[in-house]
Amino acid sequence: QVQLVESGGGLVQPGGSLRLSCVGSGFIFREYVMSWYRQAPGEERELVAHIGWSGDATSYADSVKGRFTISRDNTKNTMYLQMNSLRPEDTAVYYCKVTKGATNYWGQGSQVTVSS
Repeated sequence: QVQLVESGGGLVQPGGSLRLSCVGSGFIFREYVMSWYRQAPGEERELVAHIGWSGDATSYADSVKGRFTISRDNTKNTMYLQMNSLRPEDTAVYYCKVTKGATNYWGQGSQVTVSS
């Protein structure tokens, strides 16, 4: 079965950095577009970035462009989100997602808190 496991969240001061990881299993990782989403308290889940199967094609939400970088290592079945220049408004639970067939699969989420 498809499984996604995120790690790397935590508490960081404004201006700091974090790197999230998402390890996928139960599917052929290198064949799928992968995405990062986030959900802040009281808000809807929003797309942060996504990356094509080979890693060459990437797209970002305007709110994170120039600060976040999505990448993947298909030899490790792992996707990353490097987050720099973090702001308090980046505080959220971050989820990775893959769509296989007609089904969206989500990880359990990783809390990122940006606060002084």
